[in-house]
Amino acid sequence: MTAQHGPLMFHQSGGCCDGSSPMCYPVGFFRVGAVDVHLGDLHVDGLDPIEVYMSRSQFEYWKYTHLTIDVVPGRGAGFSVESPEGKRFLIRSRMLDDAELRAFGLHEAVAVAPDR
Repeated sequence: MTAQHGPLMFHQSGGCCDGSSPMCYPVGFFRVGAVDVHLGDLHVDGLDPIEVYMSRSQFEYWKYTHLTIDVVPGRGAGFSVESPEGKRFLIRSRMLDDAELRAFGLHEAVAVAPDR
């Protein structure tokens, strides 16, 4: 996809249905701003780092999870670059373990959270 579209980036929105899938755009096509959090970069051999963003409000729900961007057969919707390729991106998640919570400074928040 980078050969066709150039450097890419991801944005995970808080929409519904296909709008909740990670969207992949050519760098500069989707503008990020103060309401977005830079989650990190994907490192793929032979490519520039691929920046990954999420809206700040969505991040508040997901900050205790480890997120993996995966690609599967199928057709997504929207403006994500993989849509016409017979593939779609999706997010797989799992809760952070204690060591990860400590590394991200989130252990205290979980330790004092009230029981549900």
